[in-house]
Amino acid sequence: MSNPFPVQDILSVTIGEDAPARLDKALAAGVPEEAALSRSRLMRMIAEGAVSRGGTAVTDPKTKVAAGEIYDLRLDPVAEVETQAEVIPLSVIWEDNDLIVIDKPAGMVVHPAPGSPSGTLVNALLAHCGDTLSGIGGERRPGIVHRIDKDTTGLLVVAKSDRAHHGLAAQFEDHSVNRRYLAVVHRVPNANDPRLRGTKGVSFEFGGILKIATGLARHKTDRQRQAVVWEQGRHAVTRARVVQEFLGVAALVECWLETGRTHQIRVHMAHAGHGLLGDATYGGKRKLSPKLFGEAAAEFGNAFPRQALHAATLGFVHPVTGETLAFSSPLPSDLAELLQKLAGPVTSA
Repeated sequence: MSNPFPVQDILSVTIGEDAPARLDKALAAGVPEEAALSRSRLMRMIAEGAVSRGGTAVTDPKTKVAAGEIYDLRLDPVAEVETQAEVIPLSVIWEDNDLIVIDKPAGMVVHPAPGSPSGTLVNALLAHCGDTLSGIGGERRPGIVHRIDKDTTGLLVVAKSDRAHHGLAAQFEDHSVNRRYLAVVHRVPNANDPRLRGTKGVSFEFGGILKIATGLARHKTDRQRQAVVWEQGRHAVTRARVVQEFLGVAALVECWLETGRTHQIRVHMAHAGHGLLGDATYGGKRKLSPKLFGEAAAEFGNAFPRQALHAATLGFVHPVTGETLAFSSPLPSDLAELLQKLAGPVTSA
């Protein structure tokens, strides 16, 4: 794939109201997650003069910032994509000249990374789309404007043109994309639960809607995990409502995002005491009781091999035509079977 940007691309970041006071930390909190700019990378960019305000380079990472200030980040030109195209079956929900919507299966990583150099969605898209994928995402992540976890199923939109990439990225940045997920969680979120009402960052809105608002940052000791934080971090808001209860000890919930952070639903639901079934990272040690659900159903639920999470709906404005698009994905067979077993007849009292 040839480089569509002979000159460097510019990413503008507006300092938020609750941003840290110094430049490097404020940028780390404010850049879109899809830009994949770590704090160490940002510090190098500052030192190299690649960060400016009002046309003047700012080279001190400790520079004090103020809410509303706009900083321009000069990104490196997009590198040639070394990732190999691989013919991998894809479930394509929508495709035109500017974008493609995929229903991703469990087990597929979105883009190549250490430990997952092949077999990813990007590998498959390079084969499916040829050289039409947008290059703004940089080497190894062409067209990618958002992600879902390897073992999460469901809907994902990918840009095929640069104008679509810019437009979609802007919608994800201003949180105007409608993303709704279905998750199976331990326990049943209840507005009358004093434990929940006493949990920091947790509240209830009209209609019994659970709201979780915290900061999220990398775990201090495990860099593969995310953790709830109260100072700095990335602002994250998740809402959830109960769709179906299972004997008072599990529930199918619909979750939607005001923000989109790594592992956000999984971390937030665990923080509220409602970790996802099958989530080995955040789900905790709770087990379904054979006495309540029967041996077969409990065994199936307790051995569920992935987090019980599905990106069920996706809606956005087409960044080129202006058309409002909305897509839905039915539950994959493993989650459908899990719900059937949890709702099935009790075999023992």
